[in-house]
Amino acid sequence: MNSLFIAVTWFGQEHRVLGLDWNYLVIIGLIGNATFSMRFLVQWYASEKQGESVIPVSFWYWSIGGSIIMCLYFIFRRDPVGILAYLPNSIIYIRNLMLIQKRKLAYTAASSSQHPRETE
Repeated sequence: MNSLFIAVTWFGQEHRVLGLDWNYLVIIGLIGNATFSMRFLVQWYASEKQGESVIPVSFWYWSIGGSIIMCLYFIFRRDPVGILAYLPNSIIYIRNLMLIQKRKLAYTAASSSQHPRETE
């Protein structure tokens, strides 16, 4: 039980490492930033693979995840600028996923109606 208490106490405290202040909020912020940055790596990889600029669906999922984590980071810091910067983003990213899904459903419906099923 003592080791759990020490871990919780250490986790909640601020520590200086390499001249920088570290605490749980910094860790959350770094995770959010890394998650949000993954979207650019995913997009770059997909574009290189296609040989042209493309935005894969996973780009939007990474965007949502990173945006939510960053928004939480700024909420915990009580930073209105950061909150307002990240709060509306997820709504836009979710809307993009809805539009992609709508296009896929429309394409599927059009494809199946153009090729009627043969009956025996």
